[in-house]
Amino acid sequence: MSTIDWHDFTKVELRAGTIVDAQVFEEARNPAYILHVDFGPEIGIKKSSAQITDYYQPDDLIGKQVLAVTNFPPKQIGPIMSECLVTGLFAEGKKVVLAVPDKPVPNGVRLA
Repeated sequence: MSTIDWHDFTKVELRAGTIVDAQVFEEARNPAYILHVDFGPEIGIKKSSAQITDYYQPDDLIGKQVLAVTNFPPKQIGPIMSECLVTGLFAEGKKVVLAVPDKPVPNGVRLA
């Protein structure tokens, strides 16, 4: 494993946001959802493609806070432009569990 210094880590904008919309991503090669995540007034709502279909249904995701990288450049994923990377951890196999705050925090707050 390679190491990074503190300066490298401070470049990553890991922020909390609330999922305000979640839809099945019909055109995705692998099962995925299109998420709209609200990062507060400074950043706004960003779109993301997330392969989290094993443990979550779209309706259950609305209102859930997540941690996401907000300063990656946009990435074209099929017909959508993904604007942030919602984070998660691999559980059994390749099933992803979302990385979430365990208590509510303001949208847009940066990881401390």
